[in-house]
Amino acid sequence: MRLQKVEPLTVEFLESINFSWHTDYDDDTPYLVDALIEVSELEAEAYAEAANELYDMYVEAGDYVVDNDLFHELNIPFNLVEMIKASWENDVHWHLYSRFDFAGGLDGKPIKLLEFNADTPTVLLDTAIAQWAILKKNGMDEENQFNNIYEALKENFQRLVTLEESVENFAEYYDGWKILFSSVRGAQEDEDTTKFLESIAQEAGFNTAFAYMDEIEFSEEEGIFYNDENYEFFFKLVPWEDIAIDEGALTTVLTEIVNNKKAIILNPAYTLMFQSKAFMKILWDLYPNHPLLLESSFEPLSGAHVQKPSFGREGENVIISDENGVIIDEKEGHYENFKPIYQEYTELNRDDNDGVYHAGVFFAYEGCGLGFRKAVRPIIDDDAKFVGHVIKG
Repeated sequence: MRLQKVEPLTVEFLESINFSWHTDYDDDTPYLVDALIEVSELEAEAYAEAANELYDMYVEAGDYVVDNDLFHELNIPFNLVEMIKASWENDVHWHLYSRFDFAGGLDGKPIKLLEFNADTPTVLLDTAIAQWAILKKNGMDEENQFNNIYEALKENFQRLVTLEESVENFAEYYDGWKILFSSVRGAQEDEDTTKFLESIAQEAGFNTAFAYMDEIEFSEEEGIFYNDENYEFFFKLVPWEDIAIDEGALTTVLTEIVNNKKAIILNPAYTLMFQSKAFMKILWDLYPNHPLLLESSFEPLSGAHVQKPSFGREGENVIISDENGVIIDEKEGHYENFKPIYQEYTELNRDDNDGVYHAGVFFAYEGCGLGFRKAVRPIIDDDAKFVGHVIKG
């Protein structure tokens, strides 16, 4: 790997753009690494092409899951199945954005899918704004970065109205529809990310508002309201599985809202299929030995492998075992009740100091931006740092 040292962004600047998680409070170190990973044009193109190809595969596999009623295999909560089917079968439920996590892609290492964060992907501000600002601060050309996230999201918001690739007729089709953006009270990073998305939607031409989840009124017959205003679109940065498990009554109401066509929810319920790590077992069955995939199974694999919960975040409840069954790394967490998936182990990108990296590629209608997470252990968890990139050559 090739790393280029850079002058870091100041805390004052980061806070001015509502980037509140700039410091790791456990050890008071910066969250953003003061270096950029040098990526070739061919490597950047390969990441984009991998995301585009995999998304098409996910859609085809999604049809297979729905047609064969495989929601139990994916560990989908039963009370979300009806809404998943309804959103899958109606094109108005547009997938706004997501993030693929990849091993490899640098120095000749093959790109391999680790997981797909399809419902509530994080590190959006980091990838879209912070790494771009690092280039600007260091006098580099912002074109030398695979990072078109802002424009891609703006156009994808407009596709909520046009429902097609072209957004040229957005103004003609738009009829004053409003988007309500929401996150959970007290989750500052989620709130900042949600308000960033809201600002993009405003630039796209929508009327918007922000409210915490506990401030919103939900009506099966009338739809979604905030301050007595009805909203046709509702974006929530709350995982679907959390809603299903912790808010059963709300799940029932949202299902009826979707069935009665009173609102469109972003990201759609069907993204929970993609979010499930068990979906990678379906992919492996449909596309065995595909070069972008790692072997995945509901049973432990004979070689080195990674055990992951179907739903989980920040590396929690992940166990990495070598070919002899000896545990290399593991992390406790809160997701042990979810069904495990076993995935073939693959080496991550490494620097000269044994730092490990995985790539995150955002997807909004197409692959649109690249960033990296860095860790000092095989499991990339909530202690990982963010590393930007620059295209060289």
